[in-house]
Amino acid sequence: MTQDETFMCHMLCGMAGHKVTSKARALGEALREARVASGLSLRKLGSELELDYSRLGKYERGEEIPKDTVVAQILTHLGVTGERHEQIIALTAGAESGRWLPTTAEREQHLAALINLEQNAETITSVSPVLIPGLLQDGGYIRAMMKSLPASEIATRVTLRIGRRDAITRRDPARFIAYVGEAALRHIIGNREVMLHQLEHLQQEIQRDNVEFRVVPFDAGYHPGLAGHFTVFDLRPEHGLGSVVNAENQRSGLLMQDEEDVADFRRDIEEVAKVAMSPEASAGLIADVITGMRTWNLDPPVLLAGLTCRGRANALWLGMIVLATKQIHLARGHLLDAIFSYRRIGVGEVR
Repeated sequence: MTQDETFMCHMLCGMAGHKVTSKARALGEALREARVASGLSLRKLGSELELDYSRLGKYERGEEIPKDTVVAQILTHLGVTGERHEQIIALTAGAESGRWLPTTAEREQHLAALINLEQNAETITSVSPVLIPGLLQDGGYIRAMMKSLPASEIATRVTLRIGRRDAITRRDPARFIAYVGEAALRHIIGNREVMLHQLEHLQQEIQRDNVEFRVVPFDAGYHPGLAGHFTVFDLRPEHGLGSVVNAENQRSGLLMQDEEDVADFRRDIEEVAKVAMSPEASAGLIADVITGMRTWNLDPPVLLAGLTCRGRANALWLGMIVLATKQIHLARGHLLDAIFSYRRIGVGEVR
């Protein structure tokens, strides 16, 4: 190979021989979608661009990372322009890294990569301290979480989120292990009716053979799960990525696949598992919370606001009586609601 040929090879190849990363795979998938939409085969595209079609295939599989100039050449030939063109070009930056925190321009492809991980996982392990995990959410709960979005976007987002459940409901589903904080069961998202439907949906979903659901109780003390929601994806061997962690934040999430990062999060899961309730006890707690919501069909602060001091005292006594019957999980939240409401609305304010 001449010097000129070697130079051209490096220019076209970009980063070759790297470990396949989530971002490189997302870049390849975006290139593949653009090619398929144009109706061209790999051979035809390679012929028209005078590029080796086998190398184009490696780009699409994330096995090689093309230079941004090569990506621009491909996209221009395929007629991809505007914002979509810039989004795909942006994926070339740092595509060889085992960590991917998406920029604003990369969020759409980052979400696509996350869905791809869900669909290709053998095992998904989720630690969620304050919310029901996405794969176990129902439509009403999802809508309530998305209430700040433009109304025109909500239906599409809800449909997309519900469609992601396929990862654990299809014929050959992933094994799903969820460690969920007790707060996720008790914190009202939307209203009591929405939350009741969500918990009833949860009751059904955790009966699947491939789902293991364990609650981390309020009295578990400190554990790594309190730092925030994260998920570990153990992927099918043919996918080529091994294991990937997604540590979520308000806007998106940090995808990590370096061995050190994955090992750290596995240790965190082990610590959380030590303090989590058994699946059977967790199912019992969900049933107790559902019973409590059906029994207490009015929000305690609203109810107490209209009561006299004697009425509030009676409400407090009612909570204590329920505690005395050892239905602690059922009564604890309502008793605290009553106490806090009593303190918040002073005696002198009651007429």
